[in-house]
Amino acid sequence: MTEVPRFWREIPQRYNLIGNKCRKCDWINFPPRSICKKCNDHDFERFDLKGEGKIITYTIIRAAPLGFEDLVPYAIAIIRLDDGPRITAQIVDCDSSEVDIGKRVKVCFRKIAEDGKAGAISYGYKFKLV
Repeated sequence: MTEVPRFWREIPQRYNLIGNKCRKCDWINFPPRSICKKCNDHDFERFDLKGEGKIITYTIIRAAPLGFEDLVPYAIAIIRLDDGPRITAQIVDCDSSEVDIGKRVKVCFRKIAEDGKAGAISYGYKFKLV
């Protein structure tokens, strides 16, 4: 079950692609980090990612983990965002046969899960072909 205070704290991150940009070397981190992956500096500014990019590799899931059986087949891809970072996400709103390396995608926010008896719905990012 999701902890309510943590859930509310994470809302901006759940509904936006928010990273941070190192003020020293301009490296864009996603998700945000406290130490720059490139230069190890600690000075960052918020960076709102545009949410567009291209598929650099992918796989089609045909034997899904528990709770995702109704989605098969579905595509999971590693996407290089135009802003720089790579991100792993599900590709939605298309037949899995349409997914291919080099295809352009953009972010969309969708239901991920329902939590507990209260039915609190968790949303997160996925990507769709453009």
